[in-house]
Amino acid sequence: MSNGFVFLCPGQGAQVVGMGQAWAEHSTAAANIFRTADEATSLGARRLSEFCFSGPQEELNRTDVSQPALFTAGIACHAALIEQHPTIVTAAANGLSLGEYTALCIAGAFSFADGLRLVSTRGRLMQQAAEASKGGMVALIGAEEAQANELCAAAAKGDVLVPANFNAPGQIVVSGSIAACDRAVEVAGTMGLRAAKLAVAGAFHSPLMAPAAEGMARALEHVELKPLNVDVWSNVTGVRHQRNDPATLKKLLVEQIVSPVRWSQSCTDLIAAMKAAGGATFHELAPNSVLKGLMRRIDRATEVTNHDQPQRDHATQPTALRLPRHCSHGRARRTGSRPARRTHDGVRPGGRGPRSGRTAAATAATAAAGPHGDADRAAHEGAGHQRQDPPAGGEGTRHRSGARCRPQVLR
Repeated sequence: MSNGFVFLCPGQGAQVVGMGQAWAEHSTAAANIFRTADEATSLGARRLSEFCFSGPQEELNRTDVSQPALFTAGIACHAALIEQHPTIVTAAANGLSLGEYTALCIAGAFSFADGLRLVSTRGRLMQQAAEASKGGMVALIGAEEAQANELCAAAAKGDVLVPANFNAPGQIVVSGSIAACDRAVEVAGTMGLRAAKLAVAGAFHSPLMAPAAEGMARALEHVELKPLNVDVWSNVTGVRHQRNDPATLKKLLVEQIVSPVRWSQSCTDLIAAMKAAGGATFHELAPNSVLKGLMRRIDRATEVTNHDQPQRDHATQPTALRLPRHCSHGRARRTGSRPARRTHDGVRPGGRGPRSGRTAAATAATAAAGPHGDADRAAHEGAGHQRQDPPAGGEGTRHRSGARCRPQVLR
């Protein structure tokens, strides 16, 4: 495993118009992935690749569109890297919220076609649950887990309010009913914490997503999960999945929709495992660079190479790892108009750079929260489920991360 590749897979909130297009133009393997997705998905009169390449952003931000789009873009990027560098050895994979499906596909748990059906179902179910429950998400900056639990207990007052995304140290997203989220902002002030409501479509990664979880359990009954070829980390437990335990894996994928995304814990455990195995290089798949930004907060010594664009793909050749650093990295160039930054799966703080608008932590929180309540957007897929016209975060918000990453809510 020494010097193998660890693939980090983004979640909802990382979506951006133009994502995957350069890879599809650059690689036959990537183009074939998008072609397969276009033939297999049903998104009205438009093809999935059209949403990815041309937008508009507000439609791409919809949970039922962004989830299959992000899954496709991530697998296309991975296919292109393997096509161009067939000697790459995969050491492990980790994905934020929706990105866990991308990681599992890379590990061989299911085919791209089966994975696309699963994430399309997941996105549709989460969109429906969000519209029915009318919940929200709040990014907490500077909070530890015990403080987040205390805040939720104080602000819930009989309503749903729970931690949804643990994106990075000091960056947590909570999720619940609108009224409880409003109270959470007030309580945070009395606790000396900064809080920002995320522009998301619903209370992802909370009990309000229970209808989506039930529907996902039924969908998973019809899919055969194969033994994993490499280790993949669980969003729910923060530790690696058992490689040959499909029943438990299905159970955790269902729980993920209503449970907090433990991204920070999973990355910490992953880094320790890679060091113990002799080292590895860390690589973030397209689109965006949300996870690279979060990793700076989780473990600054761990460098992440971003592969948002093939033009910037300068570190695919495995290099010797001198712990504790993992690999060189570069900043990906963006195409198209520059949208407001997202956080975990949907928080879009606003402003042109990491120093303007909301804090970088809040943006990252939105991208982490994600459409199902993960910190997919807040951390990259938590509050990441964004609304059709998302303000500054949520699982429907995009996250254009620069050198620093705003709180994201990943879904």
